[in-house]
Amino acid sequence: MTVSLLLRNVRPYAGASTDLLIADGKIARVGPNLAAPEGVAVEDGKGEIVIPGLVEAHTHLDKSLWGQPWYVNEVGPRLLDKIDNERMSKKRLDIDPARQAARQSIQSSLMGSTHIRSHVDVDTEHGMWGVEGVMKTRDEYRDIVDIELVAFPQSGLLRRPGTLELMEQAMAAGCEVVGGLDPCTIDRDPKGHLDAVFALCQRHGKPLDIHLHEPGEVGAFSMDMIIERTRALGMKGKVTVSHAFCLGTPDPALIEPLIEQLAELDIAIMTTAPASRPAPPVKKLLQAGIRVCSGSDGIRDTWGPYGNADMLERAMFIGLRNNFRRDDELRLGLDVCTTEGAKVMEIAGYGLSEGCTADLVILPGETVAEAIVTRSPRRRVVKRGKIVARDGVSVRATP
Repeated sequence: MTVSLLLRNVRPYAGASTDLLIADGKIARVGPNLAAPEGVAVEDGKGEIVIPGLVEAHTHLDKSLWGQPWYVNEVGPRLLDKIDNERMSKKRLDIDPARQAARQSIQSSLMGSTHIRSHVDVDTEHGMWGVEGVMKTRDEYRDIVDIELVAFPQSGLLRRPGTLELMEQAMAAGCEVVGGLDPCTIDRDPKGHLDAVFALCQRHGKPLDIHLHEPGEVGAFSMDMIIERTRALGMKGKVTVSHAFCLGTPDPALIEPLIEQLAELDIAIMTTAPASRPAPPVKKLLQAGIRVCSGSDGIRDTWGPYGNADMLERAMFIGLRNNFRRDDELRLGLDVCTTEGAKVMEIAGYGLSEGCTADLVILPGETVAEAIVTRSPRRRVVKRGKIVARDGVSVRATP
């Protein structure tokens, strides 16, 4: 066993002070006043809070404009307007997927994320460009963050012939998750779209993470079809529905049966806690036993100018959107951005217990709620037992 670091005087989830001894990239011992092995680096936690690494469970690394000149957004109001504009603008705006993925990954790491699930565009305009670029970043930046790829038919699967074949190539190349998108309103063929993406999952033995922006009864119809296939194909615990705006519908008769079946089949929900759209009720879903994760979605891209890759801020957004005011409720927001996200991504060895991988964030605050609300930039980020970011400075240079 090679001991690499002793974290002294840290408070797991703002609890009692303790020490963490890290060896071989894992937490080897947890306890007060641990002896420091000779020659091992000692990091004074100064009584600050330690939490597991934040989990960015939904973003788009291949198309961020982070570090690029300001983009003047004059795109029309429809979803398809944004989709088509983005596809046509990538080369013009020099959105190189590998470079932009690296820039956003470094920023995410600075803010405390140690794991990222990225949906990566696959379309007939750019082929495998995005997938190849993000895979390059995934391989080159493993020292600061783990990246999981979702093959994502952003421009539609069936409305653009040839996309399904590219999705096959993306999965064969090593994407870990099959993606999908609004089977009714984008492809306008819910049966065809869902049959295709579930078949990809079956052929490659991979899980599904499908964008479902469709609201109200249309979204509930698509959700019901997703549930139907999950049950029929034995994919319990292997499906995530992202956004799921339909679950924010204020009609219990519409959403209660869906929630019951989501819990039965262990279908996870991803929410960004959007300010302008109906949002899934986080506490209600968690109480039903449903895994709920969160993510930044697009960060400073052609869709919108917002985002800083801070999942601690996202925990605050979850609190605001769900009217969380009590300290224990704010803790639920943090759980969605840490442990719940790890459950959705099936991250092995995640947590603060002995034997867990040493992916950690050390941050100021008397309580977890205070840390979420104040969101101090003075964070220390540990990836597999090594400090990879300190007070907004990464060990990696931004390309």
